[in-house]
Amino acid sequence: MNSVFKALNDPTRREILQLLQERDMTAGEIVEQFNISGPSISHHLDLLKQANLVTSEKEGQYVYYSLNTTVVDEILKWFMQFKPKKK
Repeated sequence: MNSVFKALNDPTRREILQLLQERDMTAGEIVEQFNISGPSISHHLDLLKQANLVTSEKEGQYVYYSLNTTVVDEILKWFMQFKPKKK
């Protein structure tokens, strides 16, 4: 869970997750959305993959990145345990 929170701590990585919520994207498509270098985006994507927040799948010469909703669901479930119980 620590790797998830580390990954979510960065605003660029949170923005990448928001983009992937809309649709699967290649690294190049993600880079086009930011004013930072491709290698920097690759680093962010690697950290998101290590945290299992995104998955990747190679199709021909492209690698498509997807939001891993299973992990997102687990995070939400974990957060909901802190919600005050109704009396």
